Amino acid sequence: MAGQTISCPDVGQRLRSLPVQAAPEVNRNLGQLESQVARAFQRWSADPGARDRVLTELERDRGAAIGRITEALRRAGEQPGALDRLSACRTTGKTATVQSAPRGARDGNSADNGPFRSDFVDITTVRPNTSGGGSRDGRGGSFRSECGRNENGHNNPDNLIVAPGVRNGAHHLHDYVGNLATDAFSSDNELAGAGTTCGNGDRSTYYWPVLRLRDNGREKDADAPGGGQDGNVGTIVRPAEVSLTFDGSGAEKVTAMPPFLRNLTGDAKALTNGPANANASWSCTGFEDRRLRNKYPICPRGSDVVRSLVFPSCWDGRNVDSANHRTHLVFPGRNGQCRDGFRAVPRLVQRLTYAIPPNTLYAVDSFPDQLHNPVTDHGDFINLMPQRLMRTAVDCINSGRDCR
Repeated sequence: MAGQTISCPDVGQRLRSLPVQAAPEVNRNLGQLESQVARAFQRWSADPGARDRVLTELERDRGAAIGRITEALRRAGEQPGALDRLSACRTTGKTATVQSAPRGARDGNSADNGPFRSDFVDITTVRPNTSGGGSRDGRGGSFRSECGRNENGHNNPDNLIVAPGVRNGAHHLHDYVGNLATDAFSSDNELAGAGTTCGNGDRSTYYWPVLRLRDNGREKDADAPGGGQDGNVGTIVRPAEVSLTFDGSGAEKVTAMPPFLRNLTGDAKALTNGPANANASWSCTGFEDRRLRNKYPICPRGSDVVRSLVFPSCWDGRNVDSANHRTHLVFPGRNGQCRDGFRAVPRLVQRLTYAIPPNTLYAVDSFPDQLHNPVTDHGDFINLMPQRLMRTAVDCINSGRDCR
């Protein structure tokens, strides 16, 4: 069972519309689907011989939740399509070549919950594959928002964008900087009136999964949802540095983002969904001309682990969110230009560095069934910059200035 998990169709990604009146019921049941898979994976991990029974019961429970989603959409006048075909799940395994791994990393089995030996690679053995210099590869200026490193310990296992109104909707812990009010139940008005850790009055919400040393450290969430109950254990590592930079593609001038625009990058379920929406990269300071997509880097002494998350920057000009949280904001083409009907907005690049002791096992928090795989790394952003600050950011980017 080494590296095996449960793979289910991602119902949320199949939604193309979500009427306001249907949203609470749909979101509640999407949250139930995630909980069902998490519980099924944990049951199978505890009793590998129960695979068939677990999958049968999971399909039954998913069918009921998908039926409630379908009915809510129909009551709102939508034609949701054949969502009922998405109830069945399967078991699947991940395979990879083992190049190197920290001490303590195991080939493991499903009960280990990852990470595995095959998830690590010595960065010094990787050939350069980019021009280096981090994730900024566009032309023009930039604007950097200074928001700290989550020194105030703002963490929860919620996800306001993907699972609004659902407690423990992420099944893993998030680090937050910026808006101090962010949790699963925050309204736009509450966010607009909250305090912030950012300078210049930036009340935007920035968040990402925490990074943990996979040691015997016992955090306060060791027995809590999102923490130990969901297989996320070990010592939480606070970033040594958090860089939140907005820039442009260089192909066209950027325009202002609207208030409350939701933006996400990466896929928290990329291990089972596939890499189509995976977008994080991993590296080490001093080696940032070598970026990894599906491996954790082992950095030499004196070098820090680097997580880079680049966000989509072509907006449809109308919507602050979409049913699958992806179709209203997309990435530009290879030429840096937005497709017809979309306009360029400032591109957010999150760069997080961590002082990880050499040869130490570590991993991002994840859904239990995603096995703490590095390909599941992701980030989220809700724009609450004051309009004057957004205008400043746009002017700096378009005029070629680097501002803070």
